[in-house]
Amino acid sequence: MIYIYHDFGGTHTTSIAAAYHLKIINPSSQMLTKEEILAIPYFNQLKKKDAGRIFFHGNDDEGHPVYTIGRRNDKLVLPALQDLSSLFLTRYQKEERIVFSNTSPTVPLAMTLGGFFSRGLGIDFIGVPLLVKGAQQCHRHIYQLVETTKEIAHQNTTQQIISIENPQFQA
Repeated sequence: MIYIYHDFGGTHTTSIAAAYHLKIINPSSQMLTKEEILAIPYFNQLKKKDAGRIFFHGNDDEGHPVYTIGRRNDKLVLPALQDLSSLFLTRYQKEERIVFSNTSPTVPLAMTLGGFFSRGLGIDFIGVPLLVKGAQQCHRHIYQLVETTKEIAHQNTTQQIISIENPQFQA
């Protein structure tokens, strides 16, 4: 099984999701600290030029690789990835499952604004505090999203390509 978390920029909610999935951050924390948030691999590190690139975060405790991608506004990225995945799985007769999980619904306004100021305009002294506040607001939703993603992935044994939109985690 391969997990790919995706959203607009690929550097905030996706990084938190990957960190929860890989148990880099503790799900029992009532509130993530600023230091914990800023220490998450790739959190607020990617630039516009990184859009569409797939980043490997590590293997989970079951040995499954976890990736993230920022798709920007392009609605074609995910269908293209799904079709390419299907092509490779069929062509090379692999029994692998690939799970695409959308973290966008978890993004609160503070994180949207923080990402715009920090990543879009390069104004970190405004953007980073907003990103931290946004991460603190949504981290529990992201944790639940990750747990739901893993449950769906393990329940769904017939499909090789699984796409989860996660509307129930709307911020």
